[in-house]
Amino acid sequence: MNSFHLDSRYPSARLSLCLASVLFTLAAACGGSQNAGPAPVLSATSPADADTDVALNTRLSASFDMPMAQLSASSFTLKQGTAPVSGTVATSADGLTATFSPSSNVAAATVYTATITTGASSAAGASFAADQSWSFTTGAAADTTAPVVAAPDPASAASGVPINATISASFSKDMDPLTITSSSFTVKQGAAQVPGDVTYGPGTTATFTPAASLAPSTLFTATISADVKDLAGNALAAFSWSFTTGTAAVPVQVPTVTSTFPVNAATAVALNAKLSASFDLRMFPLSTANFTLKQGTTQVGGKVATSANGLTATFAPSSSLSANAVYTATIAAGAKAAAGTVTAADTSWSFTTGAAADTTPPAVIATNPTAAATGVLLNTRIAATFSEAMDPVSVSSTSFIVKQGTVRVPGSVTYGPGTAATFTAASPLPANTVFTATLGTGVKDLAGNALASAFAWSFTTGALAAKGPSPVGLGQAGNYVILAKAGISTVPASSVTGDIAVSPAAATFITGFSLVADSTNVFSTSPQVVGKVFAADYAVPTPSNLTTAIGDMQTAYTDAAGRPTPDFLELGTGNLGGKTLAPGLYKWTSTVNVPTDVTISGGANDVWIFQTTGDLIMAANQHVTLSGGALAKNIFWEVAGQATFGAGAHFEGVLLCKTGVTLQTGATMNGRILAQTAVALQKATVTRPAQ
Repeated sequence: MNSFHLDSRYPSARLSLCLASVLFTLAAACGGSQNAGPAPVLSATSPADADTDVALNTRLSASFDMPMAQLSASSFTLKQGTAPVSGTVATSADGLTATFSPSSNVAAATVYTATITTGASSAAGASFAADQSWSFTTGAAADTTAPVVAAPDPASAASGVPINATISASFSKDMDPLTITSSSFTVKQGAAQVPGDVTYGPGTTATFTPAASLAPSTLFTATISADVKDLAGNALAAFSWSFTTGTAAVPVQVPTVTSTFPVNAATAVALNAKLSASFDLRMFPLSTANFTLKQGTTQVGGKVATSANGLTATFAPSSSLSANAVYTATIAAGAKAAAGTVTAADTSWSFTTGAAADTTPPAVIATNPTAAATGVLLNTRIAATFSEAMDPVSVSSTSFIVKQGTVRVPGSVTYGPGTAATFTAASPLPANTVFTATLGTGVKDLAGNALASAFAWSFTTGALAAKGPSPVGLGQAGNYVILAKAGISTVPASSVTGDIAVSPAAATFITGFSLVADSTNVFSTSPQVVGKVFAADYAVPTPSNLTTAIGDMQTAYTDAAGRPTPDFLELGTGNLGGKTLAPGLYKWTSTVNVPTDVTISGGANDVWIFQTTGDLIMAANQHVTLSGGALAKNIFWEVAGQATFGAGAHFEGVLLCKTGVTLQTGATMNGRILAQTAVALQKATVTRPAQ
C-alpha cells in the first residue's frame, strides 16, 4: 500500500482543522466557498487501483494532499458492481487520511470499486471537481497474520545515540495509519513521557520526533502498544525497547532532488508520460503545491503520489500533454522530509514532448532467484527487473506479493535502483520450502501501461542464510568500476580494470587518460583503462544511460545511508586499526580512520555495510584484507565526507561517497568507486570486484 502520516506535517492540525471548519461554516452561511482555495487531490489509495489478491478483511485507505473535513459513508463509498457495501468511515486527526472499514468481510475473487465523492471537501471548504474512483480484486482468504516490529531504530540497547535522533520502528506489513498516534507510540525517560510528534510513513515506518533534543547520557524506553493494527485489523503484540543517548547531536540533512524523469532537456517524451522526482531522503507525501508542471506560464492540472519508501514522487497530468511542446516541472522549496527538514530551494527541469503516446506494456526480463531455483538463501531479497522504468507508486506490497502455498509472507517492497522491484521478507524464510512470488497487473510503467498479465515464479529455499544485512542494489551504477558526477583525474600511469564514466560532467573533466574516441563517439578508450570510458556529452545512448546510472548511484547511497538498527555503533570511536570485522551493519557519527591493517572476515554470501557521517581516511601502506571467503562485491562503505587512501594502501569493497575520493601514489583498490563529486587517482590501481 501507499503510506500515510499523522500529526507532524501540520503540527497544529487539530486546531487548524477546527478553525477551518468554523470558517467554512461561516463562508457557507454567507453564500458559498468561493475563497476555499484549491481543490483537494486524492494522492494515494490502499488497495491501489487494479490491485489483485486483496485480503477479504482489508480496510480501505485514502490519502489527500491537504487536510480534509471529516469524511462520511456518503463521501467515501465502496461498491460491488452497483451494490453498495456497508461500512464505517474514519478520518485522521490531521485530515490527511481516511479509512473505510466494511461491516463484514468482502466476497472472494470479486471486483470492488471505491469512490471519494464530490461530497468530500477540504478543511477549507474546497470540493473535488469530480468523483475519484479506483477498483481492486479480492483474493481467496482473510489476512490473519499479526504484524511485528521488524527494525527499531535506534537498536535495542544501543548507546551513544545522538541527542537529536528520531526514534522509529519499521513493521513487517502495511499498517492502519489511524492507529499510530502519540498515545500508541510513546517514548519515556523513566516514568516521564517525552513530548513529541508521531508520524506513519513513508513505507511501513512509524517515527517519533521529540519536541526538543533528548537529555544526554540518559536511558530512554520506546513503546508501541497493542492498539497499533494493520489494515486487516490484526493487532501488534506490544513492543518496547531501550537505548542510551550520547552527548552530541548530528548534522541535520536537507532533502534534495537526486534524479528526475524525464531528465532535464529530454526530447520526444511520450504524451501520456508521468513525471517523477527522486530524493536522497524519505519524504512525506508531496502535493500539487510542491510538485508542479507548466507549459510556459500555464499550470497543468494533475495528481501527485509518493512511493511507499518515500524516495520518489510522481506527477500524473490530468490529460495527455500537447505534442512537440516544452514543459517545465518544479519541486518547490518547502517539501518536507520524514526527518523534518525541507527542501531549501526550487528544483526545476524542462523537457520537450514528441508526437505520440507510449502504449507498449512493460515486461519482466529477469528475476532473483530465478524461476525453479533451489538452495535459495533464507534471507535473500526477492527481485524482478523490468524492461523499462516503472511507476514507483504502483510497485507496492499489494502489487508484489510472496506466498508459501496460500499463506502470504510479511515483508516490504521497494522500487529501484534501476528498474528492479525488491521484496524483503520481515524475517528469514523457512528452510527447504517452496515459495511463489507474483507481480500483479497493478504494476505500471510511467506511461500508465500495466503488465499484460500477472507474472509469477517459484523457487525453493535451502538451509542456510547469509550473515549481515541485505546487499545494497547498485542498478546501472554497477556497470562501472568508477562513476563520478564532477570528474575523474589521473597522474599517469594509473591502471583501471572496468568501465569508467562521468555525468553530468563532459569528457573534458576526464583528465590525464589520453582518451581516444570511438568512431561512433559513444565511448572512448585509454591506455590506462581495461574497459571503456563514457561521458555525458558522448553520442546516444550514452547520455541517457549515464543519467540512469547516476540516479541509481544516488539511490544506492541513500539506501546504504538509511539502513536502520546498526549491529555495531561507534565501534572503536571510529578507529578500525587492527580490528577483525564480522558481517553486519556498522555506524559512526564521526570520521573513520584505518591507521593499521584491518581484516574483514566472513563467507561468500555475507554482507557488510559501513556508515559514516564523516570522512574515511586510510593511512599509507595499510591494508584491508578479506578472509573466510568474503567478497568485495558484498562490502559497502557509505561515506558522507571525503575518502582518502594513503600511498601504497590497499582497500576492498564498494565505495559510495557523497563527496570526493582520492587514491594517493601507488594505492590499490578491489571494488568500485561511486562518487557524487570527483575522483582523483595518483598512479593508483582500481579493479572491479569479482562477481
